[in-house]
Amino acid sequence: MDYLFDTSGDRQTMLRALGVERVEDLFDGIPSNCRLSSGLKLPAPLGELELQQHLESLAGKNYQAAQHACFLGGGSYDHFVPSVVDSIASRAEFYTSYTPYQPEASQGNLQVMFEYQSLICELTGMDVSNASLYDGASAVAEGVLMCLHAAPRGGTVLVPHTMHPEYREVLATYLKHMQATLRVIDTDMSLLTAAELQRHIGADTCCVVLQQPNFLGQIESLQELADVTHQAGASLVVSCDPLSLGILKRPGDLGADIVVAEGQCLGTPLSAGGPYLGILACRESFLRRMPGRIVGETVDRKGRRCWVLTLQTREQHIRREKATSNICTNQGLLALRAAVYLSVVGGQGLRDVADLATRKAHYAAQQIADCERFEVVGNAPFFKEFVVRDSAGQVDALLSHAASRGFLAGLPLGRWYPQFRDCVLVAVTEKRTRHEIDAWANCLANAPVSRLEVTNNA
Repeated sequence: MDYLFDTSGDRQTMLRALGVERVEDLFDGIPSNCRLSSGLKLPAPLGELELQQHLESLAGKNYQAAQHACFLGGGSYDHFVPSVVDSIASRAEFYTSYTPYQPEASQGNLQVMFEYQSLICELTGMDVSNASLYDGASAVAEGVLMCLHAAPRGGTVLVPHTMHPEYREVLATYLKHMQATLRVIDTDMSLLTAAELQRHIGADTCCVVLQQPNFLGQIESLQELADVTHQAGASLVVSCDPLSLGILKRPGDLGADIVVAEGQCLGTPLSAGGPYLGILACRESFLRRMPGRIVGETVDRKGRRCWVLTLQTREQHIRREKATSNICTNQGLLALRAAVYLSVVGGQGLRDVADLATRKAHYAAQQIADCERFEVVGNAPFFKEFVVRDSAGQVDALLSHAASRGFLAGLPLGRWYPQFRDCVLVAVTEKRTRHEIDAWANCLANAPVSRLEVTNNA
């Protein structure tokens, strides 16, 4: 429909309804010294051509950064997004209902959610999935809350030190004012062993939270850890990389009770940090504890196939004290992108993407290990991420040098792990070419070394 400007008569009618004479009267509650008195200092207006050129110059600054070869990871990855994902997700029917809150969601949106749930269950090996959550970190916390609400016993939550540090911080925030204890298992930055978990788990343990692969990219022995967890009567929450399931066994097949994930890698670009997608799926025994919404299939009064919201355990739909969570953000548009991505690539395509990322990551690790200055930390199997130590201990200068030459070379680990202040976390996806990997390794190998800093470190 056409947009009509309000007339002076329209404005007077609205002012009379508000009981004021002038628009300025609406701001009487704001102290005069807090009001803008001299007007906005806006530049002169531009013609359409000049405005387009100006906006293109501004956008070009972002474009230059986007042309860097990205080796960043830690939860956000530069994966290929098929053009069909953007094409479908940008349709007005979906895009304008970005987060459909209302229970009377359209059949189109409900069908998308149903198909998304079905794909996530198949991907994770779980019985049921909700219609998405806010992001991967909050999904971890929501999975733990499900376990706490279901457990009649103590509320100790165990997580290894190698779990994403920001996920641990979010979880700690959720549990801060609850009758629960968050205990972090110090694994000395290596894989969590069954024996180590056995020493920490006890009768008061409600659940164990594992990340697969862990924050350092290492692949945990999930089956063994699941056995120890269940023998102690606790539940297992697994935070996984969805793309890794193209080549790794599904968490549901290895004993996970609840599977959560960050779904950004499934068809969503980096986008300067968001919005992203929280994935949560579980065994049927946890169904009534699941936050968010679940879409089910049924038939209408004429016998036609249709979809309906079957469970709405959010505070928007039921009494607040009975809600499973106060999360009210169903990332409908991002769930749509994930559903389209998974449908387009299919099972074999997902395997191919995961295989490419793994092979390229191991090739990159070998290339950088051949450089005298660097060392690949640890010998555990990894998927697409690995840790590189700079023997010169000049991580910030190294990354700055690489950025100046077109490489986002890695994620510095010192901000979370002091013992790794001389290390970077490197991620290699299917998008990286052999040429880019070789150029990245060569760039780092030839980065200048500050002798003064080396002396000070020594």
